[in-house]
Amino acid sequence: MLSLFDPRPGHSRREFLRIGTLGIGGLSLPQLLGDRALATESKPITTGKSVIFLFQFGGPSQFETFDPKMNAPDGIRTVTGEIGTSIPGVTFGSTFPKLAKRADQLAVVRSYVPGREISNHLIYPIVHPKETLGASIGTLYSRMAGMTNPGNGVPTNAALFPPCVDASCHPVRMDFGNFLATGPVGSAFAPFVPGGGSTLQQNMRLNMDRDRLDERRQLLTQLDGIKRQLDTSGTMDDMDRIQSEAVDIILHGAADAFDLSRESDKTIAAYDTAPLVRPEAIDKSYDSSKYYIDNAKTLGKLLLLARRLCEAGCGFVMVNTGFIWDMHGVATVHAGVKEGMRYVGPPLDHAVSAFLDDVEARGLSDRILLVMCGEMGRSPQLSETGGRGHWGNLGPLVLAGGGLPMGQVIGRSTPNGGEPTDNPVTMRNLIGTIMHTLFNAAELRQRPDPVAKLISQSEPIKALVS
Repeated sequence: MLSLFDPRPGHSRREFLRIGTLGIGGLSLPQLLGDRALATESKPITTGKSVIFLFQFGGPSQFETFDPKMNAPDGIRTVTGEIGTSIPGVTFGSTFPKLAKRADQLAVVRSYVPGREISNHLIYPIVHPKETLGASIGTLYSRMAGMTNPGNGVPTNAALFPPCVDASCHPVRMDFGNFLATGPVGSAFAPFVPGGGSTLQQNMRLNMDRDRLDERRQLLTQLDGIKRQLDTSGTMDDMDRIQSEAVDIILHGAADAFDLSRESDKTIAAYDTAPLVRPEAIDKSYDSSKYYIDNAKTLGKLLLLARRLCEAGCGFVMVNTGFIWDMHGVATVHAGVKEGMRYVGPPLDHAVSAFLDDVEARGLSDRILLVMCGEMGRSPQLSETGGRGHWGNLGPLVLAGGGLPMGQVIGRSTPNGGEPTDNPVTMRNLIGTIMHTLFNAAELRQRPDPVAKLISQSEPIKALVS
């Protein structure tokens, strides 16, 4: 593990950036690389695809997002209006003009049932007591696929929160559930959190003044210097091929995946959501205002970082928006849905659209599946303060890419938008779709492993996975 610390007096040795890993379960990276030939002799259990789960923490409204219900009575239908999409006859909430133009690249599920037992923001889509054994989805993935990509040391399981790309952001709430839970699988398989706490942090440390972290390219220059020193001294000559490759992995492979400055200015600007909702435009009387601000300035960067990680070989990346989608309309706590969508809608519309354009241009659309939902939906009836309550009977769910059939609407909801009328899709189906995208189920069935059995028996969404 490459860790950066602030060694100045009076400053804690808290990590600012963590890259790669040198060992798994007592095995050194050279040992793992040496075993690579053995791994290639058996059929792979993974498909080579990746999943980015954009978790809309707080529970988004189905009405103000992807099922407006404009024909419903006042007090039920969306308060933000609707906009036509590239799918004939299908409309989205008007906050999403860019996504509406790209609807043919999406699969919109209008019959998703998060679960009637959902209450108090249980984070079951990410950590489910039964469907994922109480561990995060990413933990199950890394348990079967390995903790790191053997080609470059990039973690196979990562979790991205606003502070990962902006240290001024607030920590994501964990009081409704631990997004990094590992359940019975073991803490060694916890999601990798850039700049956060994880068990993958023990093997390699580089001390550097905090002031020198302002420019990430200085880090890569210093790493290149280490490599050159090894070459000049002849130390590299004393290493066998596998040990030399291990050094290259740590010094170049994993580090590059986390370095956003390696992207072109044009790409960084295309993802940037900060100009869309300025802090001064957000009502600071709400406790949630800090999360609205954090999301607006980081969501684009988080999705760009997620794309970089997947492109480098990470299998599962959770991107967490922060607690911004809980729109009860309670004074001093949360905005109502109309005001709240002004804060959170434009960043989502822009960031996801930029991501779709980017992966298509890079030829990655079939390799990366984007999943987008929260822990629940919102109630059909608006409150007197313009908010919507918690609702587990129906919620919005959108998927994109992964080689799955896009440009479709799956299922329908009742006229009041509160229940499915056909093709109900459950959380089990959602998790099953993710697992079938990541794994070769037929190969998993051959493995006498409880995690493999759980994954192989999962049930994907029928309209997406045959």
